[in-house]
Amino acid sequence: MRGFSELIDKLLLTSSRNRKIDILCDYFKSTPDPDRGFALAIITNSLELKNIPISKIKEIVRENVDAELFALSYDYVGDLAETISLIWPHKENGYLPQISKMISILKNIKKDELNKKIQTFLSIANETERWALIKLISGGLRIGVSSRLAKTALAKFGDKKLDDIEKIWHGIEAPYETLFKWLSNLGPIPEIDLKKTFNPMMLANPIEEKDFTNINSKNFVAEWKWDGIRVQIILNDFNIKIFSRTGDDISLTFPEIKNFKKNMVILDGELLVGRNYIPMNFNMLQQRLNRKKVSQKHIDDFPAFVKLYDILYLNNEDLREKNWEERRKILEGWYCKNKSDFFDLSKIINFNNWENLAEIRKNEIIDDQHEGLMIKQKYSPYISGRPKGHWYKWKKDPKTVDAILMYAVRGHGKRSSYYSDFTFGLWDEKQLSPIGKAYFGFNDDELKILDKFVRNNTIKKFGPVREVEKTFVVEVAFDSVNSSTRHKSGVALRFPRIKRLREDKPTSEVLQLSEFKLEFL
Repeated sequence: MRGFSELIDKLLLTSSRNRKIDILCDYFKSTPDPDRGFALAIITNSLELKNIPISKIKEIVRENVDAELFALSYDYVGDLAETISLIWPHKENGYLPQISKMISILKNIKKDELNKKIQTFLSIANETERWALIKLISGGLRIGVSSRLAKTALAKFGDKKLDDIEKIWHGIEAPYETLFKWLSNLGPIPEIDLKKTFNPMMLANPIEEKDFTNINSKNFVAEWKWDGIRVQIILNDFNIKIFSRTGDDISLTFPEIKNFKKNMVILDGELLVGRNYIPMNFNMLQQRLNRKKVSQKHIDDFPAFVKLYDILYLNNEDLREKNWEERRKILEGWYCKNKSDFFDLSKIINFNNWENLAEIRKNEIIDDQHEGLMIKQKYSPYISGRPKGHWYKWKKDPKTVDAILMYAVRGHGKRSSYYSDFTFGLWDEKQLSPIGKAYFGFNDDELKILDKFVRNNTIKKFGPVREVEKTFVVEVAFDSVNSSTRHKSGVALRFPRIKRLREDKPTSEVLQLSEFKLEFL
């Protein structure tokens, strides 16, 4: 456990991306299997210990530390693991087990021995180990290492292509011993079952003004960016697997999408709900998401279909190395032979130049259906991740509204010392009604202004939540707004972010909720 705790402590204290990669490489070289594999799983968020609720850890701490002291310390520090690592009062001799052994213990720990085990581990551990232990139990390390960066370190460690690691990643499991054998040139590349395995998707970069002068429009094609969820579909032997962009299997949520063919194909597209291939707004799709069991009524009311963008495999052929034009012809051929009620081919938008495409974007976007445009290089292979220069997204301009700050909560990680999560609202007659929350959009200087306002203008405290004087106006940007029965205001904003601080604007000039609904719903 000590080696793992020192690893994540070094990663937390290092801001340099290249240095983080070097630290990971050194750890992979010096740490044997299966410890390095389990450490990798934790860092990439591929391992969860669901049998130990974090509420139980808090309960154990309160039994050993004054409850008020713990509450005050947690409020000040802002991070549970760091708070416990500093405040735990006991110290015993001994050593914590290695990370692989520790995971096994935590996974199989019985309820009647949980308290004693956790207390013993916390007492044996030093501060860094305590912090690492709580992070392991609670999940979400927040050490500035993404899954992509960890895989980049693996590629450097084994002198392999990052794309080759991405292709097999979702087909292997912790502790990744076959992966490390291949990386160490002691075995072949791990084999994966393509019939069941999610393949990392190719993603787009936001297009910038300079890009329009740097790239030739003749080398690109355009499609609508549909307002649904990106999915990957594996069809094989009359079976179907539907994966979200993060690799979650959501097949059971959309049982009406079926496979009537034997030949294997892997497709890329946008999952939507609607009739006759005309999408409903995203709020309707949300009625289907995150449900383990879907009623026939939901299926009848919100039938699902997929706008097909791309094709990765057909029969036994990997098509990802082929360019977009070649893959598109193959996709069109497959679609013509396999038309169904739940597959629709995404249409290509004809345009002459960037100015012409800008006019199309301005005049033809349908709010309930489109998020904007996808712009794809004709000669681009299908590359996992977000490679530059291949695919771009040109989202529609956001909507904006001025709103009043109501509540604030401290952030996490580097923002744990700042109030950076804000709830904002509009007037409902003479009362304020919250319409959304935002925790990004502002820069560091604006964050300091917001944090100072919260500290100087708090009127009530509800645990970590601070209610503030209703005197600060912010301009909120959002992609769309939908009716919602879950929120008191009756509306739900999509992707809200604080665009600008409006210290110049009096709260009396902020819209009434009824006016907002008339304008945006």
